[in-house]
Amino acid sequence: MSNQNFVAVSHEVVRWSIDTGTTFEDFQARYEAAVPVLDLVRMERLRAGRASWDAVLAAAEENAPHGFMRFWSTDVGATMRLAGDPGSCATYLMGNHTIAERMYRHDPAVMLYAPLRTAIHQDRQGATLFSIDQPSTRFYSFDVPDIAAVGQELDRKVANLLKVLDVTVPPALSAAAASDR
Repeated sequence: MSNQNFVAVSHEVVRWSIDTGTTFEDFQARYEAAVPVLDLVRMERLRAGRASWDAVLAAAEENAPHGFMRFWSTDVGATMRLAGDPGSCATYLMGNHTIAERMYRHDPAVMLYAPLRTAIHQDRQGATLFSIDQPSTRFYSFDVPDIAAVGQELDRKVANLLKVLDVTVPPALSAAAASDR
């Protein structure tokens, strides 16, 4: 029998649920416009043609006008309404593979948290919320300064995306995003 190593890392994560101040349908439409779907056809062409990393970077820049693209989404609310549960909820995987690569090179396990998981949902009072785990609080757990720095950069990008979506950025998230400049 071989010797096996096990590592357990306990870490605190900050989850933000931010009132969007608008309807579910309006915010979802604005979010999906600001965070476009990953252009899979283009990515497959790049991979098949064995494009350079510079070509991948350029394609991501074009595909992600605010730094993020959508890798996956599902309408959870529609499924849960079949059980009689009220409210709307859509979940997403939002990220940028070119940003993730800057962490991956140090530890491929970062892919546990990249892309970022987000949700647009209604609370019990009917308010539409945008929820996300603060990226830096996920990526600090790897105890690698270069990974932590990208986590802080992602905090800034999330704060900027909220501004683009005309949502008030919580002061603590703004402070966290600004503190590493």
